[in-house]
Amino acid sequence: MRLDKFLKVSRLIKRRTEGKKACLAKCIRINNRIAKAGDEIKIGDEIEINFTKKILQAKVLVVPLKNIPAEKASSLYEIIKEIKKEAN
Repeated sequence: MRLDKFLKVSRLIKRRTEGKKACLAKCIRINNRIAKAGDEIKIGDEIEINFTKKILQAKVLVVPLKNIPAEKASSLYEIIKEIKKEAN
C-alpha cells in the first residue's frame, strides 16, 4: 500500500492530499529515510511524522487491503514515541 493511502486509512493524517504535501515538504520518514507519497509500506516499517507541534513515531503492524472502519484504524500501527515540540 502507498504511504499516502496508509496514512489516510490509519487516520494518522486526515486526508491523502495532506500526506502527499507532508512528503513533498520532507516531513515524513520511513525507517529513517525521507519518504515519498508513493513509497510502499510494509509490516514492521517505522514511520516518523514531523507535525507542527509534535513528532510522532509509529510502527506498522498491519497493512490493510482496503479501507477499514475508523474504530479499527489504530490497530494498524503502534505508537513508539511522541515528542511535543516547544513553542519558540
